[in-house]
Amino acid sequence: MTSINQLYPQPLWQWFEQICAIPHPSKHEAALSAHIQAWAKEQGLAVTEDKVGNLIIRKPATAGMENRKTVVIQAHIDMVPQKNNDKVHDFEKDAIEPWIDGDWVKAKGTTLGADNGIGMASALAILASDDIKHGPLEVLLTIDEEAGMTGAFGLEAGLLQADILINTDSEQEGEIYMGCAGGVDAAITLPMVWEAPAEGYQSFELNLSGLKGGHSGVNIHLGRGNANKLLGRFLFEHADALQLELASFTGGSLRNAIPREAGVVIMVPEEQIAALHTKVAEFEALIRAELAVADPAGTLTLKAVATPTKVMSEQSQNTLIDLLNACPNGVMRMSDEVAGVTETSLNVGVISTDEQEVKILCLIRSLIDSGRTQVEGMLIALANLAGAEIELSGAYPGWKPDNSSPVMAIVRETYQDIYHKEPVIMVIHAGLECGLFKKPYPEMDMVSIGPTIRFPHSPDEMVNIETVGQYWDLLLAVLERIPEKA
Repeated sequence: MTSINQLYPQPLWQWFEQICAIPHPSKHEAALSAHIQAWAKEQGLAVTEDKVGNLIIRKPATAGMENRKTVVIQAHIDMVPQKNNDKVHDFEKDAIEPWIDGDWVKAKGTTLGADNGIGMASALAILASDDIKHGPLEVLLTIDEEAGMTGAFGLEAGLLQADILINTDSEQEGEIYMGCAGGVDAAITLPMVWEAPAEGYQSFELNLSGLKGGHSGVNIHLGRGNANKLLGRFLFEHADALQLELASFTGGSLRNAIPREAGVVIMVPEEQIAALHTKVAEFEALIRAELAVADPAGTLTLKAVATPTKVMSEQSQNTLIDLLNACPNGVMRMSDEVAGVTETSLNVGVISTDEQEVKILCLIRSLIDSGRTQVEGMLIALANLAGAEIELSGAYPGWKPDNSSPVMAIVRETYQDIYHKEPVIMVIHAGLECGLFKKPYPEMDMVSIGPTIRFPHSPDEMVNIETVGQYWDLLLAVLERIPEKA
């Protein structure tokens, strides 16, 4: 079998194939949104686009279920655009290329978009079906979840009629999610003083690649290498001894993806070139040994480049290197209440250099507000010490667990009846939109389910085929069991 549209359940996979064919990275969802709207209108479904671009599609209940509580199935339209450095791909123009690899569906050299394309496909397949039993149904497709949760922030009260929300953005079959982390973006801006390059120096580009990367929440506890932090560490350990001059630092592409690649342009005295090659080889061996289990394929490459027109002053360079090396990253604290779940984390996601400054973009996540505030304070203190500016923005709340949730009980009991085993009730260290939905819809009962997705936010992203079928069967059975209105 070579085509995903023959997999079970076919209606879902056929929709997912369509989704993959239409580019939809964050902030560029318009083409896919227009395709879905045109299809919904052809089907005679009521479809609304709200002020920020979210889609709400309504379908009447199947015969005999008109008195059931209204359910909204929710997914986000956008996907994370990440690719291998040897892959030629324009996420705004080119289709994703899914393929079947044994028990998994993957993409050729890019993120797959199973996060949250499978959930979106399931919702659309239900809307298209004539034989799935359900009460009054709404489908909410939000925009820009991966790059700022713009859709969830912009969702207004009164647009949804549902009593129950089923979020489809969790990533482990057999787990029912009833809570998630909140977060905030932190942008540290360090002003640069520039000077002319020294005489008798040669210029090189030093790149770190080959790391796994991944989701900065779901994968943060796995101990994978952060390319920005590792390259900053190399500079901290060797810049002075090698008399390096730094012209630029660039790393990562998204604040919510663990950076897989980073690069610097450096200048080195001719007499230190041999030592530089030696230190690069030694550092590559060192990080491969340290990350032998979690992330063993980090590769450092050094190549000669044209001489830059300017380099950082000694003070600017030292401040940047010290700031990068001191900046916390990874798991800050594990949860005491939910075993095995990260409570608070920080991802040093993106570093960029322009004419006047170096900017460091981080994402703080925490299950508790005080944990987020603590890490905010760490970054503020570091910025103050470095003479940098810091801006905190886009804060979004966590989703507080509710052990008495009626819909969670329905999903749990349905799962037990179908699979004859207990599902795991979980809290996820990622930014599900449910926390934001609670502001305009505080009384809405919410739960999150999904298939097994590995390595989201990286080109290694894959979705397990069998669990897509299990997720589909569970979702349909839950819809059939939604109770009548009081």
